[in-house]
Amino acid sequence: MPRNRRPQDREEKREEILAAARRLFIDDGYESASMGQIAKSAGVTVNTIYWYFRDKDDLLVAVLDRLLTEALAQYTTIADRPLGDRLLWAVDRLEQLHGLVNTVHARAPASPAVHAWHTAFHELADALIADDLRQAGAAEADLPAMIAIGTFVIEGLLTHRRDDAGKRAVIDLLVQRLTTVPTRT
Repeated sequence: MPRNRRPQDREEKREEILAAARRLFIDDGYESASMGQIAKSAGVTVNTIYWYFRDKDDLLVAVLDRLLTEALAQYTTIADRPLGDRLLWAVDRLEQLHGLVNTVHARAPASPAVHAWHTAFHELADALIADDLRQAGAAEADLPAMIAIGTFVIEGLLTHRRDDAGKRAVIDLLVQRLTTVPTRT
């Protein structure tokens, strides 16, 4: 009997599933993208997806990991720019993935896998911001509150959209206040 498809190695098939899930999660939303739609888009059966991923949340985490890896690679190209520029860059990237940001926040309380990913993401983002604030002379005792303020501002900009000038004004004020206000010793 002739084969309908060429043989694929395991990693290539996994990549096709990830690419299909990524497209559907971003374009249609996590809730709207069924495993059947993902399978059809990837050219596999639903059962095949479960050979690679425990469940839909595991697939979501794999997509998020891929997006984060790509973003971190891009971030290295702007790592020497001022903090405000880098924060605006992060806001812009997160805005492009607004639906997934909402999905992560909605799924984290119900999904241990998504919760763990979300926690690790915030730890990474917090560490990057903390390094910048230390270099600006912030007192170590103030870092947790300062990082929280930064997170609140960024998440606020995602929830309450502003035009580019509005985002720039908010981020510039945030950076100025976080890096020039005297801190506790």
